[in-house]
Amino acid sequence: MKAFKPDPKLDLVLERVVDVPPSLVWACWTMPKHIKKWFTPAPWKTVEAEVDLRPGGRLYFVMQSPEGQKFPNTGCYLEVVKNERLTWTTALLPGYRPASSGAPSADNLIFTATILMKKHGKGTKYTAIAQHRDESDTEKHSKMGFHDGWGKALDQLVALAKKM
Repeated sequence: MKAFKPDPKLDLVLERVVDVPPSLVWACWTMPKHIKKWFTPAPWKTVEAEVDLRPGGRLYFVMQSPEGQKFPNTGCYLEVVKNERLTWTTALLPGYRPASSGAPSADNLIFTATILMKKHGKGTKYTAIAQHRDESDTEKHSKMGFHDGWGKALDQLVALAKKM
């Protein structure tokens, strides 16, 4: 597979080496009981999570604000390579059904996300890529706090994985 080269105008990237193995990162990303514990940066919470881990399968989660407001999100898995790569999109509903304006999500932001996990010593080189359709969506996602939020969530994932 040809290496992906992010477009800085359309893609947001978070890359870090974490000190847990890819298998634990994978477990945290693919098991609903784990997703609920780390996925949303505190003080927000993930109160529901469903995973149909296969291309065309459903990724569903509900984020809850500190005030108790709930935000459901639905996506469709595109690529599932155990312990290596996980790709999903909000542009499609499960079964690859087109979503008229993106799948239902807290922010109605349409993007495709890829999580790369590569063994790095005893840990993992973790890369999260959010691809957007235009510069406006990229800027919106960035201003929403992509790097800070996804970074905090990754810290929470690592803390959980270390307890597993």
